[in-house]
Amino acid sequence: MRKYLYIYKATLLEKLQYIMNIVLGFISFFVMLFIFVNLWNYIYADSTQLISGYSRTQMIWYVIITETLWFGTRTSTLTNQVSQDIKSGTIAYGMNKPYNYMYFVIAKHFGEITFQFFLFLIAGAVVGVLFLGGLPGFNWMYLPFYIPVFFLGILINSLIRLLISIFSFWIEDSGPFHWIYNKLIIVVGTLFPVEIFPFWLQPIIRISPIFVVTYGPAKLVIDFSIEKLFKVLTAQTAYLVGLVCLLAFFYQRGVKKVNVNGG
Repeated sequence: MRKYLYIYKATLLEKLQYIMNIVLGFISFFVMLFIFVNLWNYIYADSTQLISGYSRTQMIWYVIITETLWFGTRTSTLTNQVSQDIKSGTIAYGMNKPYNYMYFVIAKHFGEITFQFFLFLIAGAVVGVLFLGGLPGFNWMYLPFYIPVFFLGILINSLIRLLISIFSFWIEDSGPFHWIYNKLIIVVGTLFPVEIFPFWLQPIIRISPIFVVTYGPAKLVIDFSIEKLFKVLTAQTAYLVGLVCLLAFFYQRGVKKVNVNGG
């Protein structure tokens, strides 16, 4: 465990050496949030209007939270690097290192996103408070419940990305699958809450990664209840166990494929 913690710390410190890249991303994110705030202000002609059960303030805060969860945790480590390592054969060297390759890339990924995520979180909070004056009903007492839900959502998203990249053992390019996953989350999981979609589609979305990665955590913040907390944590636990099993299975099969081909 210590070696992965060391990898995390080393990556975090390295990332801070290029803080201007993060700051530029922060500015772009701030501008994007500003656009979305004005878009929803326009859609809600009447500030007391409800759309699918959401007030204007709730809807905008929902978008702020989901956009932060998504764009604040994006790096190329779990997508481009893993795919390139597999296609180039570099992963064979990683297999011979005194650490598990998958744990290594996860630790590195979290080292890359830690400062970035908190910076984006601050940006989202500033935009929300400036334009909306805070979130009605938000209670700091629930913060201990938000933290594990947010962490599990970020972890599950990371494992899904890693699983898609692991398929590079068998397919030439996993890029199109990453593209599909990205667009699915952005369009369905960040811009609009589940309740806006047709009734027949909502049950499908609720069992998809969208529920555990973006919708569930955001919904919990804007409308907290113990029942919602239990549903989200149960779904996240199920996803986490399933993804760990799938990753272990496909990674081991991929390692055998490399060994058979001469590593």
